[in-house]
Amino acid sequence: MFPQPWYFLKVRPMHIPEAVRFMMTRKRYFTPGIFALLSCLLVPAMASFAQDSAEKAAARLTLPEVVARLTERNAERAAELSGFRSERTYQIDYKGIPHAMHAEMVVDLTYSAPATEDFKVVSQSGSKLLVDLVLKRLLDTERESHDDKNRDSVQITGRNYNFTMLDSKDVVDGCSYVLEVEPKVPSKFLFRGRIWVDDKDFAVCRIEAEPAKNPSFWIKKTEIHHSFMKVGEFWLPAQNTSVSHIRLDGSATLTIKYGNYEVQTTHALNMHAPQP
Repeated sequence: MFPQPWYFLKVRPMHIPEAVRFMMTRKRYFTPGIFALLSCLLVPAMASFAQDSAEKAAARLTLPEVVARLTERNAERAAELSGFRSERTYQIDYKGIPHAMHAEMVVDLTYSAPATEDFKVVSQSGSKLLVDLVLKRLLDTERESHDDKNRDSVQITGRNYNFTMLDSKDVVDGCSYVLEVEPKVPSKFLFRGRIWVDDKDFAVCRIEAEPAKNPSFWIKKTEIHHSFMKVGEFWLPAQNTSVSHIRLDGSATLTIKYGNYEVQTTHALNMHAPQP
């Protein structure tokens, strides 16, 4: 499953109450402090990793059946996926104090199962402040979510979430099961919201959510929109957009675009994603 890069507080340089007082009394430090907190806002929605295929269900399933098949397919995926390479483009647009800023970063990722990630920054542009305090720290938080102690806690399973069936009907794109998900604990690696489950592969194909735990008083609300695409027999992230509304009327939009996948399976079948 994918990590959740929206939480930075574990690597903050000082305790939060001290940081807040520090930023409020020293205006020039206020904006960097907010940017550091923004580096935490994506992880939960990224918790769905490569998901493998199955035969199409013949009839509408009950909620327990959908959750059971989703869990089963993800376990099979974990056994089949040996690794992949991909390219990511990170973009952030900030509007607020002291002025609007933009930054981009292109990263090559090599993933080896079960939890090894190697990030190589290919290029970066725009605000150095945003690159250093948000984009690069997203990579650190993603690595943290793949630690042995955290890996199981980011899975979309009955162990971590309560599920409610919101809709179940045939749709053109196959994402016909709509489930409400509520985390059982307010973990920094989880989210609350809705997931769409494909009725053929029983993979998560879309997520609309917010963090299970707000990383800071300074962030009023974060909206996460995450979509997946099918590469061979796996469903992999396609795009993640996180919109954070900051107190004092600021906002930040963080977008990650995923592509150029090269997937390796335990059966040595190399699968390439179609070019966008």
